[in-house]
Amino acid sequence: MESTLKRTWAEIDLDALKNNYLKLRERIGSKTKFLAVVKADAYGHGSVQVSRLMQELGADYLAVSNIDEAIELRHNEITMPILILGHTPKEQVSQLIRYGITQAVTCRAKAIEYSEAAVAEGGILKIHVKVDTGMSRLGFLCDNENFETGIDGICESCGLPGLYAEGIFTHFAVSDEADDDSIAYTKKQFGLFTDVIKSCEERLGVPFAIRHCANTGAVANYPETWLDMVRPGLLLYGYGEFAEGLGLKPVMTLKTNVSTIKYYPEGTYVGYGCRYRTNKWTRMGVIPYGYADGFFRCLSNNCTLMTSEGPVSQCGSICMDMATIDLTDKPGVDVGSDVEIFGKHNPIEVMASKAGTIPYELTCAVSKRVPRVYLRNGEIIEKELLLRG
Repeated sequence: MESTLKRTWAEIDLDALKNNYLKLRERIGSKTKFLAVVKADAYGHGSVQVSRLMQELGADYLAVSNIDEAIELRHNEITMPILILGHTPKEQVSQLIRYGITQAVTCRAKAIEYSEAAVAEGGILKIHVKVDTGMSRLGFLCDNENFETGIDGICESCGLPGLYAEGIFTHFAVSDEADDDSIAYTKKQFGLFTDVIKSCEERLGVPFAIRHCANTGAVANYPETWLDMVRPGLLLYGYGEFAEGLGLKPVMTLKTNVSTIKYYPEGTYVGYGCRYRTNKWTRMGVIPYGYADGFFRCLSNNCTLMTSEGPVSQCGSICMDMATIDLTDKPGVDVGSDVEIFGKHNPIEVMASKAGTIPYELTCAVSKRVPRVYLRNGEIIEKELLLRG
């Protein structure tokens, strides 16, 4: 479906994405595999389009959250390996095998279920074993008193019929933090992970083909953790505190435009709850961008957008479908003028900080009614609107 309305839209710069991939590939070297994380519609950037480019550029693996995301990619001619990081019901194992999708295994019970389903299907399910080294979420527990039972569970799972244990992985909790405690915690996680790998490989008698643990923070800060494959998320899309230093560029620019201009005298209340009151004669612009599009209401009266004449303040409560901005000092910004919400000229990190969150949440929050416009060499090559046609 294609939007007929120039309202609010997200420009996805595929040249910036290519730049980021090549910069990161150069950083990790040719011997380390590259897994691109494209879950949650590639964090709002468009999983099909991002995956197509990753496949074109020679990335080695993709990661998604669930089987629906994986099958969507297969239906769009993505043939490269795909790893599901989350849970898949045992009833869907036949689909995993059919589409050649790799499944994360996080405990002995799931491994047994997957094994039984794969045997019943008469096929082999490729798996990556997840180790919980301190994220305390998913994975085989192997810390302290759990070490031997954890190794037992992993080795048993790897030996089950119908399963091929291609890889083993873990996830760091604070690899992007620079304080001493976080550095020590990350090193502790990595040390436990390598101990688990060594013990499992000794007992199994064969090495894992792919060992991976390096997320965005580890790719930037801990080259010793790169092992066989890295999994940069935020870095690939050009966001976060490490991006600029590594020569990476933001991939998404979210834009809207001025739909209406109103003039208010001093002392006029603006918006729901009368949370803003003009302190002078004010030229106020209305933009068709609200919390239903992904503009967090907590940012009301607390963020800056960018116009061709410079930054402008958002005023009053952010509504479902619109918000207001002060254009008093921007006489050249008129009805129809573009406004950058975040992007190359208005860093997403600033808005994320004001919202008390991370850039990921802002890009993921860009709703399905916001069209994605894909650019190469500054030209539009594709448009996508996720609303049902």
